[in-house]
Amino acid sequence: MERPADALASLARKLENIQAITDEAFAHMGVEEFLDTLLARVREILDVDTAVVLLLDRGERFLEATVAKGIEEEVTQGVHVPVGEGFAGRVAAERRPVYIADVPTATIFNPLLVQRGLRSLLGVPLIGGGKLVGVMHVGTLAPRRFTTEETEFLQLAAARIALAVQSLTSRAERDGAMELQRSLIPSRLPEVPGIEMATRYRPGKESVGGDWYDVFELPSGEIGIVMGDVAGHGLPSAVIMGRMRSALRSYALESTDPAEVLGKLNRKMMHFEPDATATVLYAVCDPALERVRVSSAGHPPPVLALPGRPAEAVDMKFDLLIGLGESLSRNTKVVDLPPGALMCFYTDGLVERRDDSVDNGVARLCDAVQAGPPERVAAAVMSALIGREPAEDDVALLLVHRTGDAPNADGSLP
Repeated sequence: MERPADALASLARKLENIQAITDEAFAHMGVEEFLDTLLARVREILDVDTAVVLLLDRGERFLEATVAKGIEEEVTQGVHVPVGEGFAGRVAAERRPVYIADVPTATIFNPLLVQRGLRSLLGVPLIGGGKLVGVMHVGTLAPRRFTTEETEFLQLAAARIALAVQSLTSRAERDGAMELQRSLIPSRLPEVPGIEMATRYRPGKESVGGDWYDVFELPSGEIGIVMGDVAGHGLPSAVIMGRMRSALRSYALESTDPAEVLGKLNRKMMHFEPDATATVLYAVCDPALERVRVSSAGHPPPVLALPGRPAEAVDMKFDLLIGLGESLSRNTKVVDLPPGALMCFYTDGLVERRDDSVDNGVARLCDAVQAGPPERVAAAVMSALIGREPAEDDVALLLVHRTGDAPNADGSLP
C-alpha cells in the first residue's frame, strides 16, 4: 500500500507534467484549447468521470461553463450558475474546496449534474493573484471520498490554471482591442481639395486604450474632425470607443454645430453607458476652408501654426467630459484657418508624462509643430515627444494643413 507521503510525491510529479503543459500553452494556445488540454490531464490523473471549468463573467455575477470533459452538455447548453448558489456557486462564494458525497440528496443548482448520474463532486476555486477567475470541479459516477492529497493536488492545479487563464485572456483581449481599434480608425482619410492630412497612432506600453480620431465629409460640404479618448484600457474601452464613434457620426448628420453634436453624444452616453467617460474634441471645417468651429468636452486644445509664426494652443473653453453629467450649455470656438496654416489634434498620451506637467507637454508640442507639410511635421512631433521610449498611454495624432486657396464650387483648386 502506498504511504501518504509517497502518494503526495507521486501527485507532485504528475503536477510537474501539468506545469509543462501550462508553460507550453502560452506559446500557441487559446484559453479554451488550453483548458481542454489541462482538463483531460486532470481527469486522467485523478481517475474521475467528469471535469469542468466555469469562468466568472465580466459582471462577476455568474459562472459560465467554458470547457467540460465527460459532461460536455454543460458547455453546449451554455450553463450559467449564479455566484453563491448551488455547488459551483458555493465554491466561488466561499473560495475554498467543497466536497459533496451524495449528489442526488444535495442542493444542486445545475440539474445536469444529477441527470448525468454523478454521485460525488469535488470543487475548488480558480484564484490568480488574489482574484477569483472561476471554479473547477471533478465528479464520479460511483461514490468517492477524495483524499487530502487529491484535494491539495486539485487546488495546486487550479492555482496554475487560474494564472494561465488570466494571462491568456489578457493577451486575447489586448489582441481583440487592438484589432477593433484598428478597424474603427480610418485606414484612409478623405481626399479634400486644398487640405493635406497626416496621422499617427501608437498603442500604450501597458495596454490598448480607447483613443480614436476620425475625419469625414458632411452633406453640407463641410469636414468633420474628431479626436477622442475613452477612460480606461483594454477591450471594454475599445468597445465603448466604437459605440461613441458611430453615435457621433450619426449626430454629425443632424447638426453642423460641434457643441450641439457633443451635447447629443453626452445625452446618449449618460443614458446607455452611465459608467463611461471620455474626452472628445469635435471640429467642423467650412467648405471654403477659411474657418474651423471647435468644441471640446474636456479634451486638450488643438495647436494652431500659422505661416512664419510660432505654434500656439487654441485659447478655448473646455466643457464637461462626456459622461460626467448634463451640461447646461456647450461652447463652440471659431478659429480662422488662413492659407498655409496647420492644425494639430492629439490625445493626452502625447503630452502627459508622470514626471512632468501637461502644460510643459503642450509647450513641447508647440515647439515641434510648424506650418508645413503634415507628414514632415508628424515625424518631428513624434521624434520630439515620443523619442525612443514607448509612451505609457495611447497616442493619437492628426494634422490638418491648408495648402492654399479654397477650392472652387466643383471641388477643383483655383
